[in-house]
Amino acid sequence: MRNAEFNREVVLRSAMTAFMDKGYAKTSMQDLSRATGLHPGSIYCAFDNKRGLLLAALEQYNQDRNAEFQGFFDGSQPVLGALRNYLDNIVTECLSCEAAKACLLTKALSEIAGQDDEIRNIISSSLADWQNALAALFEQAKVCGELKTDRDSAHLARYFVMGIYGLRTFAYTHPQPEVLQQLAEQLYQDICA
Repeated sequence: MRNAEFNREVVLRSAMTAFMDKGYAKTSMQDLSRATGLHPGSIYCAFDNKRGLLLAALEQYNQDRNAEFQGFFDGSQPVLGALRNYLDNIVTECLSCEAAKACLLTKALSEIAGQDDEIRNIISSSLADWQNALAALFEQAKVCGELKTDRDSAHLARYFVMGIYGLRTFAYTHPQPEVLQQLAEQLYQDICA
């Protein structure tokens, strides 16, 4: 059998969108075929099955989000300035027509992680890496004198992550820009206090 030729990143990003639109269970192979432009046989050949495509999409999503995160915290500005810009970006995501697609990890976590240990472990590891990266940034901000607190950096990171989860969830039912911006500002102030 001949291997299908395609741009893997494009296909995986299209699959992400399909999974975020309908969720894993409701996304059919026909939906994935339409989204990716691949025939079902090509999807099976390249990824084994729908679950294999989800695993690959989660990996691509994690790579994309890590690159985006690193872009905000590239050292070109102080940590707290970058943190504010990062929060503004999250608010923008929440307000976009793509709000339902804001986080593939949390969507997959709530839908299927309880039924699939491998997926749960992948998602948990990705979220722990994000939290650890934030803790390192908060520690850096403390060392540089930007952040004047005796609170533990790991605790600040957990609090910040919880705030972002809450902000994204709240945006589903209360998508008013001014409300989301106020909540993001409060989260920022709570970190800086």
